[in-house]
Amino acid sequence: MTEIIRITAGVAWQMAGVYYVRTEGMVKGFGVPIELEFEDDGPASLYILLLEDGLPVATCRPRILDADTAKIERVCVTEAFRGRDFGKQAILAAEQWLKESGVRKIIINSRDKVTGFYEKLGYTADWNRIHQGFFPEVHMEKQL
Repeated sequence: MTEIIRITAGVAWQMAGVYYVRTEGMVKGFGVPIELEFEDDGPASLYILLLEDGLPVATCRPRILDADTAKIERVCVTEAFRGRDFGKQAILAAEQWLKESGVRKIIINSRDKVTGFYEKLGYTADWNRIHQGFFPEVHMEKQL
């Protein structure tokens, strides 16, 4: 059974779940240095955490930029649970939370190799706006 949790304050076990997913998925899975993966997290950060049968399997970090715009960042699913719609569920949960907060536009910087995943969820890629970070990232947007 899948449980979706909105995290607004750093409850220790919930944060452990978020950090576990990101360490497994990004640090171990994609070789992102741990200090880069967690460099801009803070006590005010919001998170979505998905548990499957009590185990943390997916997460993302919604961040409100202004009254109308938000960004969904740090989207991650552990390797064993990829391809089973957990990433989609995390994005949809974050979108709903942001919509309830009055947001009308969401931005995602997608790894260039997975833009199709976000396009299926209604995001549009702007291939003229590519950021060369640890991965090439394509600017994507969706109007709610």
